[in-house]
Order: sequence, then C-alpha cells, then structure tokens
Amino acid sequence: MPWSPMVWVGKVLLVGAAPVVLGAMGFTSAGIAASSIAAKMMSAAAIANGGGVAAGGLVATLQSAGAAGLSVSSNILLGLTGSSIGGWLGSKTNKPSSSENGSDKDGK
Repeated sequence: MPWSPMVWVGKVLLVGAAPVVLGAMGFTSAGIAASSIAAKMMSAAAIANGGGVAAGGLVATLQSAGAAGLSVSSNILLGLTGSSIGGWLGSKTNKPSSSENGSDKDGK
C-alpha cells in the first residue's frame, strides 16, 4: 500500500522543523540562550537533580542536538514519528460513506 501524501508531509515537516524548533526554544550552537524555554528547563532540571543537569537527560540531549545538529538516528526517529502522525491525519480525511457512493446497508 503506497503512503499517502500526508505521511510524506509529516516526515518532511518534523525532520525539517526540528533544528528550527530547538533554536527557537533556546538550544543553540553557542549553548543555552538566557531567558529562554531551554534556560527554564535547565534550571528546573538542575533544581530537581540537586544542582547539576544529568548527562543523558532531556535537557542535555536537546542541547546536544541544538549544538551539533541531529544525528542520522534522530532524523530517522523524527521521520518515523512524522510519517505516523501524517498517516493518522490522512486516515481522518473524509471518506465517502456507503450512502454517499450509492450503496445502502445491503450493498445494493
């Protein structure tokens, strides 16, 4: 079964938008931007961990992606997520019901 156009749109949008969204949140190549969502996340993570941000945690991972870009595996994961969302949205489009295409409940 071929993928619907919505699947491809979802893949492209998620993979393409990830760096833009990370930058807008404050995860930049120069570090976490002051007074940004990323700074608030980092502060909350540091308070929760007793003063430091845990390596491998959400904030550290997002900062790594913001600083160095996304790895191949991250792009694949985002592509799969986008295609799943796109496929789900595509399945929600209006399809003609049996009464609209000329058949009734008995298939006549």
